[in-house]
Amino acid sequence: MDLNLNRADYLQVGVTSQKTMKLLPASRHRATQKVVLGDHDGVVTCFGMKKGEAVVLFKTLPGQKIARLELGGVLNTPQEKIFVASGSEIRGFTKRGKQFLSFETNLTESIKAMYVSGSDLFLSASYIYNHYCDCKDQHYYLSGDRINDVICLPVERLSRLTPVLACQDRVLRVLQGSDVLYEVEVPGPPTALALHGGNGGDSGEDLLFGTSDGKLGIIQVTTAKPIHKWEIRNERKRGGVLCVDSFDIVGDGVKDLLVGRDDGVVEVYSLHHANEPVLKFDQALSESITSIQGGCVGKDGYDEIVVSTYSGWVTGLTTEPVHRESGPGEELKISQEMQNKISSLRSELEQLQYRVLQERERYQQASQSSRAVFAVPSFSINDKFTLNKDDASYSLILEVQTAIDNVLIQSDVPIDLLDVDKNSAVVSFSSCDSESNDNFLLATYRCQANTTRLELKIRSIEGQYGTLQAYVTPRIQPKTCQVRQYLIKPLSLHQRTHCIDHDRPVNTLTLTGQFSFAEVHSWVVFCLPEVPEKPPAGESVTFYFQNTFLDTQLESHCRKGEGVFKSDNISTISILKDVLSKEATKRKINLNISYEINEVSVKHTLKLIHPKLEYQLLLAKKVQLIDALKELQIHEGNTNFLIPEYRCILEEADHLQEEYKKQPAHLERLYGMITDLFIDKFKFKGTNVKTKVPLLLEILDSYDQNALIAFFDAA
Repeated sequence: MDLNLNRADYLQVGVTSQKTMKLLPASRHRATQKVVLGDHDGVVTCFGMKKGEAVVLFKTLPGQKIARLELGGVLNTPQEKIFVASGSEIRGFTKRGKQFLSFETNLTESIKAMYVSGSDLFLSASYIYNHYCDCKDQHYYLSGDRINDVICLPVERLSRLTPVLACQDRVLRVLQGSDVLYEVEVPGPPTALALHGGNGGDSGEDLLFGTSDGKLGIIQVTTAKPIHKWEIRNERKRGGVLCVDSFDIVGDGVKDLLVGRDDGVVEVYSLHHANEPVLKFDQALSESITSIQGGCVGKDGYDEIVVSTYSGWVTGLTTEPVHRESGPGEELKISQEMQNKISSLRSELEQLQYRVLQERERYQQASQSSRAVFAVPSFSINDKFTLNKDDASYSLILEVQTAIDNVLIQSDVPIDLLDVDKNSAVVSFSSCDSESNDNFLLATYRCQANTTRLELKIRSIEGQYGTLQAYVTPRIQPKTCQVRQYLIKPLSLHQRTHCIDHDRPVNTLTLTGQFSFAEVHSWVVFCLPEVPEKPPAGESVTFYFQNTFLDTQLESHCRKGEGVFKSDNISTISILKDVLSKEATKRKINLNISYEINEVSVKHTLKLIHPKLEYQLLLAKKVQLIDALKELQIHEGNTNFLIPEYRCILEEADHLQEEYKKQPAHLERLYGMITDLFIDKFKFKGTNVKTKVPLLLEILDSYDQNALIAFFDAA
């Protein structure tokens, strides 16, 4: 990495949403540009930099939360008209702040994404897409899953309208009018779309996408089929992609890829080397990056990456050097300028401190009054609860606009809290009485000063379902707290996938009865993550899932009066049977349940578990030996007398202990899954084998795959 950028904070507004900041076009090459952004207070702010100070050019009155901000104008002219989406309304402003458009779309849902191209306006709410031309309704599409972003290929280059929707079910839907032309499968739920190079690349059809699990890629969207150009895997386990842009920040004449992530990381990828992306720069800010754009804001002639963050900060990562080389006279002038700025900031700080003291005294006096009315201060929380495929754990990310004091985590189901490297909070556990009050976990995270973002990792147990609650208390007065709830579903470790292996041995569960398509779909929503709440259009739907822990799979096919579930793991079928029976009983629906059990699937599942179990047993054995080997090393003075295997354990001791610490109860989990598999196999035969479980655990302690399979067959 050979790119050096220096940070400069320009201005803070209210909390911002994804893609709500843009740079207005420059009057000439590398001249300073104006920044325009919208916030959750409904305020559109436009500012420029003058002598190192942010000067506000215009500011609108507060209103509904601004969900998106885009620039538009006549095609092939500078795009300097400002369009904002708030609620179901689109407003347009000139670059001087004069409102020229107020368009009420009458959508039943709030607008979540927007794209402007000439006189065409592309909008999407949660599930609905609308296309307007000159504010007249043209096309409409109802998506099967949540729409995260919308874009249109450049009309001026292709002479055709090709809108593309980024949908939560890991699909890009390419539209033609009101119909889907084709679907493009991508490696994760797509969250951000952009035209490659700002204009669709060489063909005008190249589309950049970023996913919620941190992957990036380019797809060429032709009229016939998609062409996958390249993809960047998230090897470093960084946050999800919220925004992307193209800008030549390196200065080699080729536009670079700028990426903003939800963990605060800003990245620059160079596309100079045979069109394969190479990471040139990365920097971590303390909060999620909601918008990113390349341009020139701070000073003429110095390119920079401008970002907006969740709490409303506009920050520049500029090529302008911090220490300038200059003569003695100029050095004095710069230091004087800096002194003036420092003294100005000091006086401003003193005034603010004085005002805070005054307001605090007023509050204390008012609170002692008999007619005191307390107003609870409101604050925004940006939260995300997602399943990670790599380690079969859930990430809970909590981001607050002000510093977090503490977070209390409570769960009514058994879960494990895993270590997170980026987490600097101090955790303490409270004892729980799970029998009397359904509390399986009570943990408090006490955050260090100025922590606005907290990331936790949780692993659940399939078959155990309930609610995880997070009580978030920020450092504000008077003390206030917000509660966020997250559902732990019965098959919580399953993740949606595009296709499965149909050659595996499967067990089948069939439900029939007097229930509607919507009812059976709601049961699937209750049991499995990543399923859209609304049933898709049509008379039936098929979903495919993969277990992120064991790599087993599940196929779900539902229609009115019938639900068919196929899995190569008998325990998955057992969990579905128990949960769906309970749900149907609650709703007083008579269910006919039938099942077909394939004996071969049990051996198949044991073979899938085998490499994981073998690895964990070996890891546990190595960790147990470390202390004894270290003692021998101290006693003998060297390790030459040890066999190579033991020397290797000592050399890798820190790594082995760290890995073992990261996976608490991993071995117990695998033991539990094998025990459940054993019980479930015989439960479907009507036999209770719980008395044989101690014998099974003995076999697992002296594990041999063939002996285990023989025990399953003989029992």
